[in-house]
This record gives sequence, structure tokens and C-alpha cells, in this order.
Amino acid sequence: MDIIIAGAGRVGFNLARTLSIGHNVTVVDRNAEALQRLQESLDILPVHGDIEDPQTYRKLIDKDADLFIAVTDLDEANLISTLIVDDFIQIKRKIIRLRNAFFAKSSIKEKLHITDAVFPLELTSDTITTLLDYPKANNIKSFKQTDFKLISLWANGIDAATEIDAPNVRLVGIERQKRFYIPDGNRVEPGDLIYLFGDESEIRSVCRRFDHDTPPAIERCVIFGAGDLGVAIASKLLQQGKEVKLVEKDVSLCRIADEKLEGEAMTLSCKYGTGELFEEEGLGHADMMIAATGNDEYNIIKCLEAREHGIRKVVAVNNELEYYNLMHSLGIVVVRGPKMSAYNAILESIYSSQVVMERKFCGGKAVVFLRKVFPDSPLVGKKIKPLKKEGIKLFLVREEKLLPFSEPIVAEEEDLLVGFTTETMAPKLKVWFYER
Repeated sequence: MDIIIAGAGRVGFNLARTLSIGHNVTVVDRNAEALQRLQESLDILPVHGDIEDPQTYRKLIDKDADLFIAVTDLDEANLISTLIVDDFIQIKRKIIRLRNAFFAKSSIKEKLHITDAVFPLELTSDTITTLLDYPKANNIKSFKQTDFKLISLWANGIDAATEIDAPNVRLVGIERQKRFYIPDGNRVEPGDLIYLFGDESEIRSVCRRFDHDTPPAIERCVIFGAGDLGVAIASKLLQQGKEVKLVEKDVSLCRIADEKLEGEAMTLSCKYGTGELFEEEGLGHADMMIAATGNDEYNIIKCLEAREHGIRKVVAVNNELEYYNLMHSLGIVVVRGPKMSAYNAILESIYSSQVVMERKFCGGKAVVFLRKVFPDSPLVGKKIKPLKKEGIKLFLVREEKLLPFSEPIVAEEEDLLVGFTTETMAPKLKVWFYER
């Protein structure tokens, strides 16, 4: 594909790095240094100029594009760029990143012929909200093709090796002693971080059996960080009827947060330290603490402090990928920050039109592939042989049943082929999915 990315910041850089492999990528930005860094490390075409200036796109006037992606930090710049670019370039699809949730309810997307709009603050706060429904889960992934979910949890409630015995649940990944692998069976050891795929009601039953530490329900929440993200998370939690306390060092942000939340959340200033706040304000009685600042190191520290003061479920927003493994190893629930959420959501939007859906999990150490057998699919009535390789697990979802795919099958309409594998084996499994 021919792809134009407006914005060379963190999201634009990561998109360019991923999409420049196999695609022709052009990056537009007025920051010459950022463009130079991109050009030094990636095979891209840099275009220096303001994305809001029509003159910038005259440099590309003879260039058609399959995809235009606007991902600067400014909503106005992204919106204007998607409007201007149409006058100079024939664009097939447009994807835009927006901060203001107002635009999600407006008709601006249709008016500007935008294919998809990504709202990073909403994505991150929605992810945290799902933890209310699955209090014992470490992470939850949903899929468009099936109601089955991929849920991870710590096996801290067992004293000996235990088999998972649920008809519509399969163990599809284990992280044990910092090593991730795809297990052959359903055997779990104490302390494992396990990944389960299947019917959510059955997974809930497994969660209760394997995790005795996490509270069965989450009612009281503490959020560290009263910036835009902290306020967005607080708003979502309040809508769910939860008790929310918001902690922030910046007194001015406390005032702004209090106004935006109309006083429904208790806003606390920790300008002179947070240690005494846990005792004085009873923060240790919370069911869940979310560290939602833009500083990953600070988020980690707050999570560790919260755990020391008795909060059993701690969540850290992860802004820099390099900190993911550290958070993960400390047993902290990790949620993607807005920029990482935007990057992943845009990639999913790009790949959504493809035959095979691909999602990463366990911080990129593992990959799940899905292929739906639609009525017009060439797979209908075709005999399919499984790929039998170590580190790969295949399943067939048929009539709401999760079946092992270890022997040849004849594909039927509405079947769903699902494969789990490690990052190193992902290319082989991807080829197998596309060759069916």
C-alpha cells in the first residue's frame, strides 16, 4: 500500500516503523529533526511542512494513496489535514487520531469522509473499565469475530499443579519464571501467569478457583494522576457507580479535575508527599488503584506503595514499551497508555479489512490469529489440515463450541479458525492462515 502519515511523533514513528516493512510510507511533519531521525532508521519518504498548510501537499500532488493517517497531538491539525489532503491527493481511506471525545458523538467523521477515528483516552479508560467486570483478571481481550475472550490471570490461589477442566476454555499461554510459552496441555503451576481463551462465564469460574487474592468485586477506586487521562478514567468509573478518589501533585490540575467531574470524585492534593495520604484518607481500603500519569517510573512506584498499604489490585498505565516487562514482572496489571492504544487501534483498523485478523498479547511475546469462514469464503466445504508445530495451538470455534484443531476438518460456514503462537513462530502460522 501507499501510506501517508501526518505527524512524526511517537505514534507516527511507531506506525512508520511497522508499516514501512512491505509498504511505501510517506511521513509529513514540520519538525525537520524528527523527519531526519525517521529517515536515518527507516525506509520512508520524508516531507517537511505543516500538515495544516495546503502548500505542503502540493509536493505530493501526483501521488495517490491507499491510506492517510493523521496522528499529531492536536485535534484541529488532524481534522484540517484530512480536509485539505482531499484537494490534492486521491485517498482511498482516512484514519484520524482525536483526543476530544465530543467528536465521537458528532457527525464530523462522516462530513470529512474519515474511515475510522481513534480516541486514545477513551481506549485506555475503557480498558480499565473492563477490569470492573473481571476483577480477578490481569488483562482482557475481545474479538469482533466471536464472543469468546482471551483473559489472563495469576494462578496464586493453588498450592499444587492443577488441570484446567472446563468444556469451553483452553489454556493458550503460560508465563512462568519470566518465560512465555504455548503449553501442550492444560496443566497450571502455582504462581503462573496463565492465558485462557473461551467462554467468559466459564473463565470466571476458573478465575475464582485460581485467584483468591483479588477482591471479588471492585467498588472503591483510587487514581493517581488528574491529567486528561486520569479525569477520563474517573469519569468512566463514576458512570459505573464506583467510589473514586483522585490524587494529584499539581494543585491546579486538582481544581480543573474537580470542575470537570462536577465534584463527584474526591480530589486530593499530594503536593507534600503521598505516604501519609494512604493513612489519613484511607486509600489503603480501596479495591483497585490506577496509576495514570505520563511517567512510567512514577506509576510503578505508586503501584508498589499502594500494594504495601494493602490495595490488592494495582494497575499501571504503560506509556513507554521499555517499561512493560518491568511492570509485568512486578505483578502489576499493565494497561496501554493513550499513545500505545492509538498505535495498536490504528494498526487493527488497517488490518481489519484483511482475511486474517492478528492480535498480539503478553506484551508482544505472543500472537493470536483468527480467520472467519464467511458464506462466500473459498474455505467452505474445503478439507483443512492443521499445522502441527511446537509452539502453535490451533482451535475451531463451531456453533459456540471451542474444539481442538489437531486433525483435518471440513470447513463450514461461520466456522472460526483460531491459532495461538509465540512471536518467533508467528510468521509460519501467519503463512498457514493465508494459504488456506
